[in-house]
Amino acid sequence: MKITIWHNPRCSKSREAVNTVEESTCETEVVKYLDEKITKETMTKMLKMLGFQSAREWMRTGEAVYKELDLKNVTDEDTLIEAMIQNPKLIQRPVLIKGNKAIIGRPAETIPAFIKE
Repeated sequence: MKITIWHNPRCSKSREAVNTVEESTCETEVVKYLDEKITKETMTKMLKMLGFQSAREWMRTGEAVYKELDLKNVTDEDTLIEAMIQNPKLIQRPVLIKGNKAIIGRPAETIPAFIKE
């Protein structure tokens, strides 16, 4: 089965996820999500696949842009999703996708079990 990884090459956890998946017998597709425009449709689908109730659960709330945009006070889901599209650094990474399931690959120990599912 193919596993797609939303990857940031500058992130050590993301690099670790890519290495773990590539060492398995799975076909791997790496998506450098910081370089590609992600659609609202894709983001909404991913939120469901990840099992999140809110886009905030998928956000890196420690990023400077989170504070600059005052996102902690935003409750509208469309606004949060749009902020992630416009500022993909806000997206928690790495994201691993297999079939209709997805996980955040943190901690890295969750990845082998996801691969075997």
